[in-house]
Amino acid sequence: MGLFNKVVTTVAVALVAAVALTVATPADAAQKQVRKKAASAQKTTKAVPKQRRAKKVAVTPERPSFGQLAGLRNTEDDLDLKSSVALVMDQQTNEILLSKNPDAVLPIASITKLMTALVVAEAKLPLDETLTITQEDVDTEKGSRSRLRVGTQLSREEMLHLALMSSENRAAHALGRHYPGGLRAFVEAMNAKAALLGMTDTHYVEPTGLSSKNQSSAKDWPRWSRPRTSTRSSVSCRRRRNTASPSASARCSSAPPMPWCATPPGRSACRRLATSPRPGAAW
Repeated sequence: MGLFNKVVTTVAVALVAAVALTVATPADAAQKQVRKKAASAQKTTKAVPKQRRAKKVAVTPERPSFGQLAGLRNTEDDLDLKSSVALVMDQQTNEILLSKNPDAVLPIASITKLMTALVVAEAKLPLDETLTITQEDVDTEKGSRSRLRVGTQLSREEMLHLALMSSENRAAHALGRHYPGGLRAFVEAMNAKAALLGMTDTHYVEPTGLSSKNQSSAKDWPRWSRPRTSTRSSVSCRRRRNTASPSASARCSSAPPMPWCATPPGRSACRRLATSPRPGAAW
């Protein structure tokens, strides 16, 4: 009996302990509920994708132009232009239609290439001659890009088209480099032509316009674009006035000149100049 009582007592204690473990107090139940909610919230947080942080991009302020630095942008004009310099002229009457700081001497960038093309055209160099782009033509001043790789070979005519139509710097530089006497002689010819045209504010140091030392004023450029007179054709026309009939002489004096010649289009002298410009003849 003593052993039986001990076994019964042990079993009773075990059952009481088991019941105590399975029956939770209100405090235990509340803690379990809190733990469940915390676990659920953690799962929800993991399910939502993390938002990427926006990358901060440094904004480089716009570099002011030379005209802005000189305070020319603030000059008032009738059209409220955003440019610092402007000049509009009627080519037929030479009447100034719009003028804004025309005397300001500033860098002219790729307007340089107009004089580059003029000097090349008046040099009467073979347009079908092959020119090669070399490392010398690569821009080391501003690091500008080009579609013409080193080693590219094109005719002088193609280089001229690219320089004017695409503002291709390497093409313009190659044109100057292949000038008789080299690049230095070419720049000298550019400045000599500017002086001949009366462009007193204009100065060049290279043929592309990449250098800010290539400078001019707005008032100089009507002199560049104004129809020019060839001495050869003018002499020819004067001779015709002395020998031709009155009607021919009248035609010689009244017919509108071609851009490169002072004689009327029907004269043979003008036809020769039109098909093959000569050094010294206007283009």
